[in-house]
Amino acid sequence: MGRRILNNALSAIVNAERRGKATVNLQPISTVMASFLKIMKYRGYIKDFQVYDPHRVGRITVQLQGRITDCRALTYRQDLKANYIEEYKTRTLPTRQWGYVVITTPNGVLDHEEAVRQNVGGQVLGYFH
Repeated sequence: MGRRILNNALSAIVNAERRGKATVNLQPISTVMASFLKIMKYRGYIKDFQVYDPHRVGRITVQLQGRITDCRALTYRQDLKANYIEEYKTRTLPTRQWGYVVITTPNGVLDHEEAVRQNVGGQVLGYFH
C-alpha cells in the first residue's frame, strides 16, 4: 500500500515536470514519501516541498526545478547488500554522471552514495534522474 502511494506521487511529479508546471500537489502522503523528497531536495532535483496537516489526510506541495527526467518507485521488494549497490546503480540508471537510487536502510532512508559510504544495505524504494 505504501509503495503504491509513493509510485503515484512520483509519477505525478514526472507528469508535472513534462508539462512545465512550477508546483505539484501530492495526496495522500506518507513519511517515506517525505523522506524520498528530502533526498531529492538535498541532491538539487526539486526546489522545496511543504507538508500540510500530516496527521490527517495531508498534502505535500512540491516546487519543481525542471531537472527530473524520470522518477520511479519499485512496487516490489528488492533487497540489496552493501556490496551490490554499485552494480545495481549501473544497471538501473542511464549514466554514471547523474541519478540516484533511494534505499531504505536500518540507518534511515538514504541514497546509494550515502549507503555505500556507511556500508549498509537495505531495500530499494526507487530511483530518480
